Amino acid sequence: MSLKNLNASSKIHKQLLNKLRDKRIYKIYSKFENNLNLNNDFTVAVSGGPDSLALAFFSKIYSIKKSLKIKYFLVDHKLRNNSSVEALFVKNLLKDFSIDLDILKWNGKKPKNNIQSLARKKRYNLLINQSKKFKINHILFGHHEDDVYENFLIRLLRGSGLKGIVSLDKTTLINNANILRPLINVEKKDLIYISKKVFNKYVEDPSNEDEIFTRVRVRNLIKNLESEGLDKSKFKLSISNLKSVDQSIQFFCEKNLKENSIISQNKVVLKEEFFNFPQEVLFRSFSKILQLVGKKYFPPRGKKITNILENLQSKITFKSTLGNCVIKKIKKTVIVYKER
Repeated sequence: MSLKNLNASSKIHKQLLNKLRDKRIYKIYSKFENNLNLNNDFTVAVSGGPDSLALAFFSKIYSIKKSLKIKYFLVDHKLRNNSSVEALFVKNLLKDFSIDLDILKWNGKKPKNNIQSLARKKRYNLLINQSKKFKINHILFGHHEDDVYENFLIRLLRGSGLKGIVSLDKTTLINNANILRPLINVEKKDLIYISKKVFNKYVEDPSNEDEIFTRVRVRNLIKNLESEGLDKSKFKLSISNLKSVDQSIQFFCEKNLKENSIISQNKVVLKEEFFNFPQEVLFRSFSKILQLVGKKYFPPRGKKITNILENLQSKITFKSTLGNCVIKKIKKTVIVYKER
């Protein structure tokens, strides 16, 4: 880096650090820093909305303080006509703050149904694969407190189990990549404040107002419930209590996997005792096996897994395929191996 560029970068760094003089911003940043507590290089997922821009700002401050290298990526799904223009706008906006943003593009045929869910999975895939190219295992997302409530209700409406409705947590492991959400305890209104104060602008995604999407309808439902007196602190406490139960179930799930499965390359043998646990523990244990053998980021749909388990428990011999796996039962032994 030339002396001129180095001086310019130092000047921008100073300007960024000066933003922390705002008491409200400093208070939120302190919460972010305590939640992150990371001393390794990491990737930041950016979209252009207020939550991701606040994340970009905080992570830049964090990197300056910790002397860490960060990669910033934005996934252009190309689902809207002006998405590429918006991506370039965000890139140029962040460039003024010494943040170098790379744009990842989702090329190819796009889905007509279940668009947001599939786009979200594609985003994870692109970000994880790109991060691995730089040998980075930590990826930051801008999920915030409001997302926790939305996720809870969406999963509840879909009939998800306990793990599903409390799945949006501070950390998640996907394909050996650590998904980190250091803003998970911060309200969206605070992130909007930060984006306006630091960047003066952010991208408004029109799909966030389109009630064709379940997430938008749920978001509006929460607003209506708030006007009717919804106590978010009690809502948050209930989710916290459910997470505690979830952790207990996860303990027995790991116990079942450790004691009742024999794992080898591309194959897992399940002992008879594997199926003696309560339904939720069994369901999770088997889902983990399918992910491991099938090498999938996400497990198959819950109903399909339930049907397989019912057949395995009721039939003497059984064979089926699911999630890139072949599931085969001979007498009391179940073998799961990768589909060819």
